[in-house]
Amino acid sequence: MSVENVVASSSIGQELDLDDVAFDLDGAEYDPGQFPGVIYRTRDPETTALIFRSGKVVVTGAQSVADTRASVVIVREQFADLGIEVRDDTPVAVQNIVASADLGAKLNLNAIAIGLGLEAVEYEPEQFHGLVYRLDDPEVVVLLFGSGKLVLTGGTETEQARRALETVRSDLDSLGLLGL
Repeated sequence: MSVENVVASSSIGQELDLDDVAFDLDGAEYDPGQFPGVIYRTRDPETTALIFRSGKVVVTGAQSVADTRASVVIVREQFADLGIEVRDDTPVAVQNIVASADLGAKLNLNAIAIGLGLEAVEYEPEQFHGLVYRLDDPEVVVLLFGSGKLVLTGGTETEQARRALETVRSDLDSLGLLGL
């Protein structure tokens, strides 16, 4: 399993004048006609921070929770360097983790949809070529593709994605559908 994207949010703790932020923050992009926030990219780790007038900061593009937290620290330091008062006690809340995996076998999505039960899956190949499997525990959505590749999304901890992957493997194996 590979973590592809971690999205987290935090706050500076005060309202911001985005015109001033975009002007003062080196490399920032701001076009309120296109997007209501300032777009600021960090290099190490490589992420994108979306900064809103409310002071909310959303970091996306990280490949680990640690990288997301490091990016929030960088943004806070940049604001402090600009003389903007920053609350350091605002937590960083992970909103979503997207991971991918490969089961290493072709999947018969029609058989899987029937085997897992139509109440647990959404499969309309005319609309989307993947099968959507919504797990309750962990609360993760898994997209399965005929190639055997998966996308796991909706968790807030990497361990949830790992557990979801194991649940899918177990469910498909118990139905004799792994490798059809």
